[in-house]
Amino acid sequence: MSFATAQDPPAPDEALLIAYANGDAGAAALLAQRLAPRVLGQAARMLGDRAEAEDVTQEALMRLWKIAPDWRQGEGQVSTWLYRVTANLCTDRLRRRRRHVALDTVEEPQDASPPVAARMLDRARAGALQEALASLPERQAQAVALRHLEGLANPEIAAIMDISVEAVESLTARGKRALAEALAGRKAELGYHDD
Repeated sequence: MSFATAQDPPAPDEALLIAYANGDAGAAALLAQRLAPRVLGQAARMLGDRAEAEDVTQEALMRLWKIAPDWRQGEGQVSTWLYRVTANLCTDRLRRRRRHVALDTVEEPQDASPPVAARMLDRARAGALQEALASLPERQAQAVALRHLEGLANPEIAAIMDISVEAVESLTARGKRALAEALAGRKAELGYHDD
């Protein structure tokens, strides 16, 4: 079974996973190419460390390949399962960090590119958002990141977090309010001006 023709619509994630379980390594490559960037983005946002996010991405995909033979069709989306595994792996790493090192003592990685005002401002905004997200309760931060940074719909977030859609709505609403409060005093510093 081949999934590589340009004219055909893309194969669903589940079909690729089942093809991989049946011995099609090309299906795994296509699925990894499709899902890895999203997993990496989620992990990088949760961890604030690209190298660690790459490790989590690799581990999450390895877990996906391991469960492929046992995947039960129609019981859920592959991407939802993978987001949940990624979130759990990141949460475990964050808990280990908190036990060993205070997060505020870890230096921000330095960008090797020349300093440019716009890039500095972007970094400041991203850092401020990361700090504000880190100050939220864990579940609020996860819900807000999945909804507003990953762009996932509430039902998918509910499946990832194993909670109701109403709970997702509540977590994201409270999280957004808390973020707005945390960042309100930093508008000018971050280049936002009321007109």
